[in-house]
Amino acid sequence: MFIVDGDVRIEDFNTAAGELLKESPSKILRHRGGDALHCVHAIKSPKGCGTGSHCKTCIIRNSVDKAILGNATHRARVKMELLQGERAARIQLLVTTTPIRLQKKLLVLLILENITELLTLRDLLPVCAHCKKIRDDREYWHEIDSYLTEHMDMNFSHGVCPDCMKKFFDEFDGHLIPIE
Repeated sequence: MFIVDGDVRIEDFNTAAGELLKESPSKILRHRGGDALHCVHAIKSPKGCGTGSHCKTCIIRNSVDKAILGNATHRARVKMELLQGERAARIQLLVTTTPIRLQKKLLVLLILENITELLTLRDLLPVCAHCKKIRDDREYWHEIDSYLTEHMDMNFSHGVCPDCMKKFFDEFDGHLIPIE
C-alpha cells in the first residue's frame, strides 16, 4: 500500500510495500512508483517513470489520475514487467486507487496486489478427468482440497451433494443416521 501524489511520487508506504520493493526508504520516498518498482519502461526512459512513451498508457498512472479527477475509487488489472535482479519478471497486478486528503493535500491511496499466482492457477490448472486430482509443476498429483490449501491458503469443509448422496448412499433414502 502506498500513498502517492498526482505524479505517482511515493509519499509513504506500509511494511508490505517495503518488503515488495526491498529498498531503503530513502530510495523509495519522493520517487515515482515506476522507478521504485523497477518498471522496465521507467528504466528504459532516461528521465525515469512518467516520461517515456509507454507511460501515457500506464494503468497505475492512469488509475491515480482517475482517482484524483473523478474523486472516486478506481480498480484495474494490469500486466507489468519489473526488473528483478538482472531479469525482467512479468507479473499481474490488481490496482486500486482512492483519493485521500492528508494535511489539506489531495493524495491517492494506491494498493497493488500481485494476482499472478491466482490467475495462473485459474488459467492453467491440469485436472484429471476421472478422479479430479490436480497435477503440480513437479508432475505429482494432489487431491484438489490439499492442493488449493497449500497453494492458495484456502480452507475447506466437506459435505455430500444430493446427486452423490443418491448415487453412493441410496440406502439411507436421503436421511442420515446419527453415529453414537
